[in-house]
Amino acid sequence: MDETYAIEMLHITKRFPGIIANDDVTIQLKRGEIHALLGENGAGKSTLMSVLFGLYQAEEGTIRKDGKEVKINNPNDANDLGIGMVHQHFKLVQCFTVLDNIMLGVETVKGGLLEKNEARKKVMALSEKYGLMVDPDAKIEDITVGMQQRTEILKMLYRDNEILIFDEPTAVLTPQEIEELMQIMRNLSAEGKSILFISHKLNEIMEVADRCSVLRRGKYIGTVDIKDTNKAELSRMMVGRDVQLVVDKQDAKPKETVLKVENMTVASKVHKNNAVKNVSLEVRAGEIVCIAGIDGNGQTEFVYGLTGLEPLVSGKITLEGQDITHASIRSRSKEMSHIPEDRHKHGLVLDYSLEYNMVLQRYFEPEFVSGAGFLKKKNIRDYATRLIDEYDVRSGQGPITIARSMSGGNQQKAIIARELDKQHKLLVAVQPTRGLDVGAIENIHAQLIKQRDEGAAVLLVSLELEEVMNVSDRILVMYEGEIVGELDPRTTTAEELGLYMAGAKKTDRKEVHA
Repeated sequence: MDETYAIEMLHITKRFPGIIANDDVTIQLKRGEIHALLGENGAGKSTLMSVLFGLYQAEEGTIRKDGKEVKINNPNDANDLGIGMVHQHFKLVQCFTVLDNIMLGVETVKGGLLEKNEARKKVMALSEKYGLMVDPDAKIEDITVGMQQRTEILKMLYRDNEILIFDEPTAVLTPQEIEELMQIMRNLSAEGKSILFISHKLNEIMEVADRCSVLRRGKYIGTVDIKDTNKAELSRMMVGRDVQLVVDKQDAKPKETVLKVENMTVASKVHKNNAVKNVSLEVRAGEIVCIAGIDGNGQTEFVYGLTGLEPLVSGKITLEGQDITHASIRSRSKEMSHIPEDRHKHGLVLDYSLEYNMVLQRYFEPEFVSGAGFLKKKNIRDYATRLIDEYDVRSGQGPITIARSMSGGNQQKAIIARELDKQHKLLVAVQPTRGLDVGAIENIHAQLIKQRDEGAAVLLVSLELEEVMNVSDRILVMYEGEIVGELDPRTTTAEELGLYMAGAKKTDRKEVHA
C-alpha cells in the first residue's frame, strides 16, 4: 500500500434518480499537493467531493485516509478526519456576522456564554497569515461574494483541517482575488495541507495545480501531470472534442439607442455612501457594452436599479424612449431579459421543477395559461423540453427535475435558456458564464454575439478580464460607483483595463466616446 496518499477514493459509484453521477471513479490525493478535478458542468465533480465530505453516501467504493479505510457518514465525520470543504454555493448564515459563521459548530462556551475573544484572535491571526483580510463584525448579507468566500476558507482553517476541498472557488472572484487565492493555495500546500481543487478554468489549473484528474459524464477519464500537458489537451479530455478557445465575431454595427441611463444614483446597504454615483450610459441596438470592474464597486447595485430590484435615489432610465424609472419589475421584465448575478437568490425558485422555472416570468401569457387562470401544463412541459434540448441543460429527470438538485453550471444554463428565449429589446447579462465549463462558455459567448447581431442591445457585467476583452464592443469601467473610463477592446490591453479597474487611472469619458 502506497503510504504517500493522504486520501484515496477507490471505485466510487453514486446514483441519483435517472442518473449515475459517479461511475466507478478513482482519485488519489498525495500529501501536500494541489490536485485539480476537471470536468464539464454535471460531470460529477461536486458529487464526488460531497461523497468525500459526507454529504452523500456512495453506493459502491471505499475511501481511505493515510492508507486506512474510513467511513464518512456526515460532515462531522469529515471534520473529525481533518477534511474541510468550501462549497460552490456558500453554506453561510446570511444574518450572522463573519465571526459567528466561522465559529458556528465549534463554539467556545464559558459559563453558558459564547466566548468570542479567543475566536476573534485566532481568526485575525489566520487572516493575517494567509492574506485573507475580512471584517469579522460584518454581516454575511452585506459583504461581497469574494469576502463570503474568504469567510468559508477561514472556517476550514479555523477547524485545523488538513485536507481542503475547494469547489469552483474562483467562480465568483475578480482577477485580483483569483491571484490572491492562488497564492493562498500555494501557501497552504507548502505548509503540508493537501488540496482538491474543482475547476473548469484551464488557466488556473495550469497555473496552480500539480496534477489533474478529468471526469466526463460521471466517468473517470485519466490523471495527468500539469507539467506534461497543455490547455488544448485538457479541454479535449474534458469535453471529448476540440474547443475553440477564442471568440469568433465580426465588428458591431450599432443602431439606435435602446437603453439610456442618466445620472443614476443608488444607495448602498453596506455603508453610508451611495453604491452608484451619478452614472450615465447608453447601450445601442446591435452592440455589447460591458461594465467591467472589481467586485463590489457598484455594478450589482447598478443592475438592481436598472431591473427594479432597488429604488433609485435619483436619475432616469429610458428604454426605447419610454421612461421606466418607476416601472414595476414585471413591466420591465416584459421588455428586458436579466441573467442575474446570484442564480439562487434572483434566478431560480430552487424547490420548483425545471419546467416551472423556465416559465417563471411568462406563466401569465396566453401560451401558458387559460382564460380561466389554469396553467397549460402540456405547453409548459413542451416549452421546457425544447429549451433543455437547445441549451444542453443536463438534469436527471428532464423537465420535472427539481432545480435545487442540478449542478450549478446546469442551473446557470437553465436561466440563460429562459432569458435568451423570451422577447426582449435589452439583455442584461451579469456574470453569464460564472461556473460554466469551456464548452458551455464557448456556446454562451456565441449566443451573446448572436443576440447582438440580431439587433438586441446587450449590457454585459463581467469580472472576467478575458470575457470582457473577447466579447464586448465597448468597455465601461466602474470604480467606487462611478464610470471612470471608456475603452475600446480592440485597442486596449488587459493591463490598462486592470489599472482602470483598480482606480489607478481615470479619463474624461467624453474624449473616448465612440
